[in-house]
Amino acid sequence: MDWLLLIHQIPAKPTYFRAKIWRRLQQLGAVPIKQSVYAMPHKEQSLEDLTWIVKEITDGGGEATMIQARFIEGLSDQQVVGLFHAARGSDYEKIAAELRALRDEWHCQADESASDCLLGFRTRLEKIRKQFTDVVRIDFFKTPEQLQVHAALNDLETTFIEHRSTEPAALEKSAGISELTGKTWVTRENVYVDRIACAWLIRRYADSDARFRFVASSRYSPEPGEIRYDMAKAEYTHVMDKCSFEVMIERFGLTDPALAQVARVIHDIDLKDATFSLPETAGVQALFDGITATTDDDMERINQASTVLDNLLAFFKSRNNP
Repeated sequence: MDWLLLIHQIPAKPTYFRAKIWRRLQQLGAVPIKQSVYAMPHKEQSLEDLTWIVKEITDGGGEATMIQARFIEGLSDQQVVGLFHAARGSDYEKIAAELRALRDEWHCQADESASDCLLGFRTRLEKIRKQFTDVVRIDFFKTPEQLQVHAALNDLETTFIEHRSTEPAALEKSAGISELTGKTWVTRENVYVDRIACAWLIRRYADSDARFRFVASSRYSPEPGEIRYDMAKAEYTHVMDKCSFEVMIERFGLTDPALAQVARVIHDIDLKDATFSLPETAGVQALFDGITATTDDDMERINQASTVLDNLLAFFKSRNNP
């Protein structure tokens, strides 16, 4: 197995510089195999990340060398993988502890509104989800604890969805969907997963006769009666680690657990991560790739993929209500 090794020597002063480089290596997921020697699997992204670290160290007056290597004597590949598992296992345990604390501590005060109570829960849950996503990104060898924490996180998210379904504010938001009828929805041309899913959501929940406009530039100034999505400065677009589809579901006030499962599939495909890792995701992506490979017509892509999403939603509904 090929590895990338970073060997560095950092001057004693300024003292903050050594700590800064240590934090940067931690964020990249590198593990120390001996003093001042860090290892990462030989991947394109790791190569790019370590290249910037080398430059940062040398610009700061230190010395750094990056090499491609194989372990022959002393450490074995499996032992090095074990170091990665130990590091990420520790990260996941911290997240698991936060999830347990959230589950045990969260409750609504007697004089607290349901919306305020759920807002606090959601804020903490989103912070933990972001932490989990960051660890998954550097969990190069899929540490066993990843699945355990993923399941615990999904359980708490389901709890949030179930509680939110009774939240008065959610009903008010749903009623506001009626104000979106008769609009023209504008997005970037050459639509793919996120934009297609948003169009399906609009037609299914907001306006079955919605009109769409596809533009070449991601920067577009809307005309009267137009609403932009999944583009720069759009009314509906990515927010932090949420794709446009997730944001739109939230803004529409939709709380169907089956729809939340569809959103998890779209999230992982669009953001190219494994935050939710549902078994259906790879198959759905293959279907979307097949559709986009057979037609360049944006409206035709939406029409064909809408059938896929209708069936996916029906599948999750049937699984939730056997």
